[in-house]
Amino acid sequence: MKKSKKYIDASKLYDKTAVYEFEEAVALVKKMATAKFDETIEAHLRLGVDGRHADQQVRGAVVLPHGTGKTVKVLVFAKGDKVDEALAAGADYAGGEELVPKIQKDGWLDFDVVVATPDMMGVVGRLGRVLGPKGLMPNPKAGTVTMDVTKAVNDIKAGKIEYRLDKANIIHVPVGKASFTEEQLDENFQTLMDAIVKAKPSAAKGQYLKSVVIASTMGPGVKINTTRFA
Repeated sequence: MKKSKKYIDASKLYDKTAVYEFEEAVALVKKMATAKFDETIEAHLRLGVDGRHADQQVRGAVVLPHGTGKTVKVLVFAKGDKVDEALAAGADYAGGEELVPKIQKDGWLDFDVVVATPDMMGVVGRLGRVLGPKGLMPNPKAGTVTMDVTKAVNDIKAGKIEYRLDKANIIHVPVGKASFTEEQLDENFQTLMDAIVKAKPSAAKGQYLKSVVIASTMGPGVKINTTRFA
């Protein structure tokens, strides 16, 4: 992939082989976020686990104290009073079986997170082929399969993010926007790291945090010293 001139210029601002303390790294990433839009700042964590084994999976969710800076649209699958409860809590959409053909046949996907009450998982399961590949299937570990739809919606709107391993055993998650202060990004990042360290599987052997990199949407990645989190 051809790198843009801005990307190449930004790369000259730091040593690609160096490992930085988070405070230095975030200052660099903010400086290199020169796009005309408010770039998202993401963390990429390579873990010393093998996600192919169930006992080495790392998955969960955490509420970032300062949110992600993104407006998140929430869809809730529920029945009866729970539909009204979800909408009252701030869900963008809520309903039941009638939403299935809209998603399956009409290709409607105007939402970022899906929450479901346990009694609706049979219905939601029929959408597995559509929602699964997009990472939108509700999951109890992420707190998105629950009867407490008010808490689920409130947490998501407040900045709850889900983390999970990809096939290369890397977690990719947003920790804020380039417009955030360094303190806000630091607090969000610290909260994320605490959750991921706590989620270390007992079956994981050797070094758990192999590498941690932060980068803005259009900028290069900066490596972070992980010793304070180990």
